[in-house]
Amino acid sequence: METRKVQTVGGGTYTVSLPKEWAESENCTAGTTVNLHTHIDGLLVIQTPESRTAPRNHVTLEAGNDDPAEIEQLLRAAYAAGVESVVLEAPDSFTDKQHRAIERVTRNLTGVTVAEETESQVTVQTLLDAREVSVRQSVRQLQFVALSMHRDAMAALTTGTAGDRWADRDDQADRLYAMIDRYFERSLGRLDEIDALGLTRPELFTLWGTANDLERVADHAERIGTVADQLNGQPDGPIVTALADIAQDIHTIVKDAVSVIIGDACVDTARQTLATRRDVRERITSLDRQLFEAGDADYRLTRALDSLARTAEHGGNIAEFGLRMAVRDGALTADKADTDEANTPSSTAETES
Repeated sequence: METRKVQTVGGGTYTVSLPKEWAESENCTAGTTVNLHTHIDGLLVIQTPESRTAPRNHVTLEAGNDDPAEIEQLLRAAYAAGVESVVLEAPDSFTDKQHRAIERVTRNLTGVTVAEETESQVTVQTLLDAREVSVRQSVRQLQFVALSMHRDAMAALTTGTAGDRWADRDDQADRLYAMIDRYFERSLGRLDEIDALGLTRPELFTLWGTANDLERVADHAERIGTVADQLNGQPDGPIVTALADIAQDIHTIVKDAVSVIIGDACVDTARQTLATRRDVRERITSLDRQLFEAGDADYRLTRALDSLARTAEHGGNIAEFGLRMAVRDGALTADKADTDEANTPSSTAETES
């Protein structure tokens, strides 16, 4: 880091000199136009129009005879990288399977559409505008999808109710996470993207990390639902009761942890959530030992129990994000000060009187 003194020129304009090495590395000379980003968390960033850190908005990719799955991977990678339009070229024309792969991407990613199509070229465009996107609201929606999947999967496991279309619902969670991930990636290179989202960098990182864990919660709900569909009969009554109780506490862990992140609950909720996770860990270990000792228990049930354990961990990860956020924002210090003040002799005397 270098320090520079701010100076004034005629008319009271403030100026500061640029580091020579940086200017040369960015091909910045006298007369070069640069972009100034005044970020909402107080930063001022200077960026040249051709900055290497800025995301590329348009790319052309050679599809050729690629497997349809590879084409889908390319388009998903471009979406995650923040690219606005992708031109796919196939000199020998696209096959029907390749067309279907492109259609799957446009159907499963938010804001993606085929803008132009010829026999040998397809342009896939993303029409999302950061100013119209709420990452916080998207996290709320992702929480709803993941927890509803968790609830329904456990109902299928413990009551034998008909299975749902787990893969389709998991696609909903993947779609929401992919959009959040896209804006996180774009914001790494352009601070004006974060400003358009109305977030600071720490806020965006916390929401992205929360979305990452919620997407995993949805994955494990899908796994539990699949296990429920494959079980040979229902588990014994005591096991069902234990599973239902554990699942309910895990549901609360995830829900309360997310509430801290999006501002609907205080840091004490994060602490309680982590305490509940510790208790759930012990109960899962005990139930796992019970299933092992029973011997005749369906082995698939241990897979469901493993997914419950992992879901609890992801909820705990979100609660830890909440604690980190509280430390960063000074909430823990404020809580401690309030506690200390309440425990002063004068406060005690007033209480006793």
